[in-house]
Parts: sequence; C-alpha cells; structure tokens
Amino acid sequence: MEKKASSFSGQIGFVLAAAGSAVGVGNLWRFPYLAAKDGGGLFLLVYLVLVLTFGFTLLTSDIAIGRRTKQSAIRAYETMRPKWKFLGILTFLVPVLIMTYYAVIGGWITKYAAVYLTGQSAAAAEDGYFTSFITSPVSPVVFALLFMGVTAFIVYNGVEGGIERVSRYMMPILLVLVVVIAGYALTLRHEDASGQMRTGMEGLRYYLTPHMEGLTVSRFLQILLDAMSQLFFSLSVSMGIMITYGSYVKPEVNLNKAVNQIEIFDTGVALLAGAMIIPAVYVFSGTEGMSAGPSLMFVSLPKVFAAMGKAGTFVGILFFVTAIFATLTSCISVLESITANCMEIFHSGRKKTVLVLTVIYLAASAIIALGYSIFYFEVQLPNGSAAQLLDIMDYVSNSVMMPFIALLSTILIGWVMTPDYVIDEMQRGGKTFRRKKLYRVMIRYVAPVMMLVLFLQSTGILA
Repeated sequence: MEKKASSFSGQIGFVLAAAGSAVGVGNLWRFPYLAAKDGGGLFLLVYLVLVLTFGFTLLTSDIAIGRRTKQSAIRAYETMRPKWKFLGILTFLVPVLIMTYYAVIGGWITKYAAVYLTGQSAAAAEDGYFTSFITSPVSPVVFALLFMGVTAFIVYNGVEGGIERVSRYMMPILLVLVVVIAGYALTLRHEDASGQMRTGMEGLRYYLTPHMEGLTVSRFLQILLDAMSQLFFSLSVSMGIMITYGSYVKPEVNLNKAVNQIEIFDTGVALLAGAMIIPAVYVFSGTEGMSAGPSLMFVSLPKVFAAMGKAGTFVGILFFVTAIFATLTSCISVLESITANCMEIFHSGRKKTVLVLTVIYLAASAIIALGYSIFYFEVQLPNGSAAQLLDIMDYVSNSVMMPFIALLSTILIGWVMTPDYVIDEMQRGGKTFRRKKLYRVMIRYVAPVMMLVLFLQSTGILA
C-alpha cells in the first residue's frame, strides 16, 4: 500500500514534523492565558512536572505503538489486540472532529495577518472588530477555505515531499520569530494615565513568579487539571497523530532522543510564548489585562499592538505570521492522520484520498465558520458553558474523547499488553531507555488515575 512506503528521511525530519504537530494554537494562545490565570510560576512548575511524567508517558506510547505496528490508529490497536479495535476507531474520530474547525481558527489568524500586512491594524484594535468579523456570512468562510486548501495541498504532496519539507522550513522560522518577539516584549515600557510606569521585565517577573495567594486544595486541583488539559492540547497525544507519525519512523531512529527533543521543542515554544505575550499585555494593560482569557489573541493583543505605536504594526505582523505557521503545521498533522487511516480502511492511494477529504472538509469548514452567523445557535454543555457549533466540536473531541481514549490506552498498554510492549520498541537496536522505570509506574498506576479525574472534571461529572 502507498502509505506504508511513506517515511520520514531521518530523525531530524521526524522530530520537526512531530514538533510542528505539537506546537500549535495551544502554545501561542492557550498556554499564556492559563499561565496568567493559574498563578504564573506555579502553573509553569506544575506544567513542567507533568511534561516530564504524564506527557512523556503518553507521547512515548503513541510513537512506539506507531513504529512497532507500522500502522495508523485503527489498524495499530487492532494489531495489538483485535478486541481493542474500537479504541482505534475512537482515536480516529478525534482528528475527524478536530479537522471540522481547525481550519476555521486558522482562517481567523490568516485574516488578522492580512489586516496587519495591509496596514489596517488600527481597525483590529477597535471594540467589536473580532465579533463583527466572525459573525459575517462571507469573510470567515473565505479565509477558512483558503487555510484548508493550503493544508490539503501540503498533505497531497506526501510525507517527505510535503509534510517534512514544510516542517523543515517552518519550525526553525517559527522558533526565531517567537524568540524575536519575546525579546522585544522585554524591552517595552509604558506610563499609564495615573503615571505608573510598567516594563516588560516586570511583566516577565509576574509571569515567572509563583503566586500562592489564596491557594487552596481545590484551587491547586484546578491548576493541575488545567495544566493536564493543556498538555493534551499541546502534545497531540491520544488523537492518533503521533501513532501515524510513528509509523513513518525508520527502525534506526533513536526514539528516546526523538521524544526528548519533541518535549523540549514543544515546551520551549510554550514558555517563550508566555514570555512573548504576558509581558506585553502587562505593560499596556497591567494585571487586569491577564483576565482576557480565550479572547487574548484576537481582542487583547491587537489593543496591545496598537498601544505600541508604529512598532506595533510590525510586531503584529510577526506575531500573526508566527501563529499561521504554528496552526498550519498542526492542521497538517490532523489531516495527515485522517488521510493515513482512510488509506488503510479503503485501500486507496494518497492523492485520491486527500482530494475526497478536501471536498468534505472544505464543506465542513464553511458550515462551522457560519456557526456564528447563518447557523448560529447555543446549547448548554455539561461543564456549564454555552456553546456554538465550533465549541461543541472542540468540547466533544478535546474534553470528552481525548481523556477517555488516554484512559483506555493506559489500561491497554499498562495491564493488557504490559509496559514491555512499548519498552521493547524504545530499546530496539540496543538503544538505552533511561526513563524505563518511570514509564512503568506512570502507564500502570499514575496516568490512569489522572486521566479518570480529568475526564470526570472536563465532562462536568466532577465539579
């Protein structure tokens, strides 16, 4: 079959593609506002501990399963245990749902990049601009379709010729852009109407300092759950993507080093994103600006860029171009996972499969984009929030299915297959698996409990 002939050229190609999948909107948007909301340095400390334990365990499992079985999610789980094929189907459904709205978010970011590139940055900073844009019946659809089309074109060109080639250029550029913007943010100074001077370095201290005021057991549990949820969102685990990418990895690649490199790259970009966004917001909006939450990227940041004067337009261009790169590499990985599974299910070639999926997801992206205008409605989710079409897809895939899949996969690997199934793959070719003991404990005991708690909390069962 065509898919099985696909592979990354080597370790660098795999790491950059996998890191590209991991580094997405979650790093540039979700991580900074969670850090600001959850005690700054306290959240960072909790997150780093989870990356080295919980994140490492799930990431290692997915990649090792992919390379050992040489299959995408559905066939991989079926190969391990035929009775567990249902888990592969569930895993396949996660990117299927995510793909319906990811291009819509990519379209929003592309719109803002276009606004800044065409010198209309002042308009983006006005109250109600974002709402006016997403409720339009035309503009969000056009940008969503454009983003979806570019994603499909790259996946159409295959693993080495499309995904790897794009990742080799995009990921280094993305890293440079994030470092440049973060460096600039630290040089900012602003005096507000009351005469108070705030600096970027003060904002950095705010970001890095653990804020323990009013910390209770319940509050700490919420911070822990937020960090776990972010980890899921960020590392692309439990959605079949890393299983698919793992199936393209050659036997001689050192998976231990690869996992470490992906962890470092993803976490590094997230930390830098915080250092890029939080100091800038702090300088111009003080601690009050930290409460912007999910609207940070599209509402608060344009106001910050506007407050910077002429330099703000340039910084805004750099930021939204960076965000496009991050979102595109993640969107590519989601579509590639769906493509690989469909090729195996229907025994079809890559180009035909991608063309069919492109038509489907162009239509789906248009419908989701219209969820704030023509198809607008609200439903109450079990976690208490009001949701539109995009929110519903996001909730079902990220808050319900992913924790549930992770819970089942830890049971499968930890107790049915035993951890040696993954450990043996990590040690292939005489490689040393230094965190072997940690992996055994995490996959069998800690991760299942954590995933059960996260699932109950995110579905509103555990308030």
